[in-house]
Amino acid sequence: MKRRDVLKGISLSALGLAGLNPQVKAAELADEVANNKDPEFKQFGRTEYEKMRDAKLFAEQFFNPHEMKTISVLVDIIIPRDERSGSATEAGVPEFIEFMAKDKPDFQTPLRGGLGWIDNEAQKRFGKVFVDITPAQRIEIVEDIAYPERKKPGMSHGVVFFSLMRNLTASGFWSSKIGMADIGYQGNTPNTWDGVPEEVLRQYGLG
Repeated sequence: MKRRDVLKGISLSALGLAGLNPQVKAAELADEVANNKDPEFKQFGRTEYEKMRDAKLFAEQFFNPHEMKTISVLVDIIIPRDERSGSATEAGVPEFIEFMAKDKPDFQTPLRGGLGWIDNEAQKRFGKVFVDITPAQRIEIVEDIAYPERKKPGMSHGVVFFSLMRNLTASGFWSSKIGMADIGYQGNTPNTWDGVPEEVLRQYGLG
């Protein structure tokens, strides 16, 4: 089984149906509000509290630029572009993780601590932070933290961090437009009505 299919299973089992992820719906709503120039535009179905909370979350920035760059590199290692669909960054996964860190503050310490851990590990091994080492060197580190059952001594923190990143990446990817296309989810689509079949009309003398 391909890695992408394994991750898809993780995401869909966790979400039930990725396309219904409420965080992504909130993100899409915020984008719609931000880009809509119509003064009459209203956020139907949103309470004033929800509108204020959404506005506050989207106005904040939790991760700094270096952390966001590191997240982008990591999520594209987890779900790279392939012949079937785009990469995690193309699906907006870094922005999804940024939103989740603000919406679910319990994620903040594990994520920020893990990003620091992976930079420290890169510094120890190669003398540079994670985003500045070579792709092969990045994979060397990831291979040591991607498989909990094979974790090496001293890698526990990295293993926990990478598991969280993998789960968030899978959830963000398969709740995006790119990810939903990848699983063939089309959403609610109208049926085509071609009228009463000719044989039925003839049966009732109407043909």
